[in-house]
Amino acid sequence: MRILAAGDHFVGTGLLADAVRAEIGAGHEFSELTLPWPVEPFGPVANVHEASGTEEQVIEALAGAEVVVTQMAPFTKQVFAAAPGLKLVSVCRGGPVNVDLAAATEAGVAVTYAPGRNAGAAAEFAVGMILAAMRRISTSSAELLGGTWRGDYYAYDQTGLELDGTTVGLVGYGAIGARVAKVLVAFGAKVLVADPFADPARIGADGAELVDLDELLRRSFVVSLHARLTEETRHLIDAAKLALLPQGAVLVNTARGGLLDYSPLPEALRSGRLGALALDVYDVEPPPADWALRDAPNVIATPHLAGASKQTAERAASIVAAEVGRYSRGEALANLANPGVLRP
Repeated sequence: MRILAAGDHFVGTGLLADAVRAEIGAGHEFSELTLPWPVEPFGPVANVHEASGTEEQVIEALAGAEVVVTQMAPFTKQVFAAAPGLKLVSVCRGGPVNVDLAAATEAGVAVTYAPGRNAGAAAEFAVGMILAAMRRISTSSAELLGGTWRGDYYAYDQTGLELDGTTVGLVGYGAIGARVAKVLVAFGAKVLVADPFADPARIGADGAELVDLDELLRRSFVVSLHARLTEETRHLIDAAKLALLPQGAVLVNTARGGLLDYSPLPEALRSGRLGALALDVYDVEPPPADWALRDAPNVIATPHLAGASKQTAERAASIVAAEVGRYSRGEALANLANPGVLRP
C-alpha cells in the first residue's frame, strides 16, 4: 500500500508517517509532503476551506497513493480527478474542512476526521481566557511591562470577579464545551448551556443547566463560545444578542471567528456593555493593520492558539493512523465523514 503523509509544522509529516507505521507495520511505501501552515496562514483553496498548500503540490505528491493522512492538504475535485487510485483520506482535524466531500464521495474515496483531538487543549485555553479576562491578568501584565503600575485595579469598582458564584454561559456543548463546563463547575461557577443538539441528561449530570440562547445571554456574566460554524450559526452573536448581556459582561471566543459579528464589538467595549473581550479567532485571520479592536479597551487577543499543544498533534496523528489500520484490515472506519461512499 502506498501512503502519502502530508503534514505541516504542527502535525509534522514525520509524526504522521511514524504513527501509521506503528499501526500497520512495515512493508508499505510512503511518500511525504510538508505544507507551510502555521508558518503561513491557512485559507480557501478552490472550494475547500482552511487548507494549506496548493492543488498542484498535492497532485504531484500523491503519485499513485492509495491512502493519505493529512491535516491541511487541500482535497478538491481537481485533486480527486488526478488520483484515481486514492481510496482513503484521513484528516486529523475536528472536521474535514479541507476536503470537498461531494467530490470525494463521487470519486469513491472515504474521508475520515479526528473528533476531540484538541478538546483538552482548547478547553484549558478557554478557561485560561475566561480567567484572564475576569481578573485582568493579561491587560495588567501588559500595562506593568509598559511602565504603568495599575494599583487602582484593587479599587472595588475596578476589581474583577471570581468564578466561584459567577454565572457562565457556554454556547455549544460538544467535546470542548463539556470539558469547560466541568472545570467551571469545579471552580464553583453556575454553568448555563445553550445547544439545541445537546443531551439534557448529560448536561444535568455535568452540573450545568440547559437553557435557550436568549436566556443564557440575559443571565450570564461570562459567555464563552464553543459552537461549530455553520450557515445557521454564522454571526450567532450579533448586536441584538450582545444587547441582552448584563452590563459589563465578559465575552470569550475560542471557537470560530464567524460565530461572532465583530462590527459592534468596539462600541460595546467603549460603552461598557462589554467589560472585557477575549478572542483567539477572528472574522479575518490574521486581523488587518487597521483592525478596529486594536485600540478598544479591555481586549485580550491571541493568534488562534487554543488547540495548540504537543498532545494535540500527537493525538491527531494517532487518530488518523488508527483509521488507516482499520482500512488496511478491512474494518469499519470509526469517524467516516461521507458514509454515502459506502453505498452501492
